[in-house]
Amino acid sequence: MAETIPAGSTTDGAIQVGQPIDARVSTPASFDVADFPVPHGREEEWRFTPLERLRGLHDGTAVADGAVKVEVTSPEGVTVETVGRDDARLGRAGKPVDRVAAQAYSSFEKASVVTIAKETVLTEPVRIAVHGEGGTAFAHQLVEVGAFAEAVVVIDHTGDATLAANVEFVIGDGAKLTVVSVQDWDDTAVHAAQHTALVGRDATFKSVVVTFGGDLVRLHPRVIYGAPGGEAELYGLYFTDNGQHQEHRLFIDHDTPHCRSNVAYKGALQGQDAHAVWIGDVLIRAAAEGTDTYELNRNLVLTDGARVDSVPNLEIETGEIVGAGHASTTGRFEDEQLFYLMSRGIPADEARRLVVRGFFAELVQQIGLPDVEERLLSKIEAELEASVA
Repeated sequence: MAETIPAGSTTDGAIQVGQPIDARVSTPASFDVADFPVPHGREEEWRFTPLERLRGLHDGTAVADGAVKVEVTSPEGVTVETVGRDDARLGRAGKPVDRVAAQAYSSFEKASVVTIAKETVLTEPVRIAVHGEGGTAFAHQLVEVGAFAEAVVVIDHTGDATLAANVEFVIGDGAKLTVVSVQDWDDTAVHAAQHTALVGRDATFKSVVVTFGGDLVRLHPRVIYGAPGGEAELYGLYFTDNGQHQEHRLFIDHDTPHCRSNVAYKGALQGQDAHAVWIGDVLIRAAAEGTDTYELNRNLVLTDGARVDSVPNLEIETGEIVGAGHASTTGRFEDEQLFYLMSRGIPADEARRLVVRGFFAELVQQIGLPDVEERLLSKIEAELEASVA
């Protein structure tokens, strides 16, 4: 078992005082791609990413020669629109914080906007299907939830594409939004996206990110608090297979008093050159008194040849907080667990599936949609069966 990092202890990311936790905090956010230098892989925010596999999304050489098809299925009380770049609602959640996100914002032609009216309580989820139809594309999605409304949104990515995108979530005062983002791309797809949530007063935002497919997936979920009392829960699970690069970079900006955040991501890896990266950045600014935050990342390495980089970062600029901590663990598949189950008559393949299902079960249950949960568990089992075969 690899090193376990207790809450509040020092890691590669370290608890820092007086210095920005990485370049994304100190570099001004901008809608203009020219404000970001071309990355070369030596920068902190790019050091784990194989830039050559981004197919030009990072250096301006990518040409929009493909398409993604977006279909929205929604219950009554939801407005769905396709708008132009000049729509005043776009960009309100936050600006791009790296060159790929800025390139996506500068390059999209039409955006999809989903609006849940204030005080509307949806009993069925909004389902957004994003299907890649080949080539390179740039996209923008906005989900806005009015005050005291409640909604669940599922964003499902399938097909093949080289896609750079920005996704915004604007959660009104007292509203509750759950977002499930599934990356179930074909093996040849590349997907880089910034997810930005602006959480209103006493509002609740829950994000569940699920990543299976793609050659390279690099997601950057961000949370910003617009007023006191906001709560954010960020959950994620990923299954990284042979040759895949899956990278999740989270940033929670506690700059508002009396807000809460909780992060829990789990990943399993198998196969040669499978590479998972998890970066968890939490910044508690001096004004954010009464903050309560915790972040956790756990990784299960199923075979030789896989690599995990897990870096939790926590910077605290005020002592007037409720609590703050982080933990990261990476361990190999335990032969003792497998032996225990096999000694009770369970075949080896089934025992392996049970252990991995149990590892992910807590996070899968956070989805709250039986059809999606069952699909994901079936996907996990299919990945395990492929490795045995």
